[in-house]
This record gives sequence, C-alpha cells and structure tokens, in this order.
Amino acid sequence: MRIRLIGEGKTKGLQLRALEADYKARIERFTDVVVEEAPPDRAATGSSRGGSGEKVSSAERRLLEKVSGSYKVFLDAGGREWTSEEFARWLGGQALRGTRELAFLVGGPQGFSAAFKKQADLLLALSRMTLTRDWARALLLEQIYRGFTILRGYPYAK
Repeated sequence: MRIRLIGEGKTKGLQLRALEADYKARIERFTDVVVEEAPPDRAATGSSRGGSGEKVSSAERRLLEKVSGSYKVFLDAGGREWTSEEFARWLGGQALRGTRELAFLVGGPQGFSAAFKKQADLLLALSRMTLTRDWARALLLEQIYRGFTILRGYPYAK
C-alpha cells in the first residue's frame, strides 16, 4: 500500500519541515510514502470555502485528478475522530482490503469546499482543536507512523 500526503502550500517552519522529513523516513520502513505540496488556491475566499462552497474550484479539481483511483481521506474539522488505536486498526484494514493507495489531503486556511468534501471516501479530524495546515501535516505523519508501530506491536506507541 502506498500513502500520499498532499498539502496545500509549503510548510514554512524549518522545524516542522524537519519533523515531517523525520516521520516520512520512519514510515518508509513500513510502506511507500510520498509527501507533495500543491500550489495554494489563490481564487479561494472565506465566503466560498470552508464548508459552504457549492462548486468545486479549479484547484480542487486538479487535486481530484491527482488522486483519481486512490482511497481519498480529507482532513476536516467535522470528520471522524479516532483514537490512535482506532486509526491503526483502520489503516491495517485498508492494507488487508488491498487498498493500493491512500491519499490524505490537507487543505489550506479556508479548508475544502462542501462540494469537494463530497468526493472524499473519508473525512478525518485529527483534533477538535484548530490546527494550522503545517501542524496538521506533521501530526498526520506522526499518527501514520504511530499506526504502523501499533499494528506491529513496536514500543513507540506505549
């Protein structure tokens, strides 16, 4: 199973970039992982995004084309909230079902349009607290790594 994490914009902080690189390298011990930075949607505004948009923007359409054929997981504050163990079981279940690629998408500051969210196979919330997209990416990579360690019984998760 391959994992793709696609985030809008570049991670700004050097420390968070280093953290992302560290967890990416750790995940690569278990599976293929690719982290991509998509250009921000310059046309998006607060009134047309963040859950109220009726139409999928051109940037969102490009993202959908990139993940065509993948199991699409969009990070969203209104998504499912799982414990690390529940997430690990889901991750393991995806591998057992033969999922070829999991694509995790992290939106920009305004989130994804309502129309775009309908294209997701799963909406996932990392926390009830608001996270910046940079912190969300780092936390997601950490949780993916933690999920693999839980599945294999490694001591990291304890």
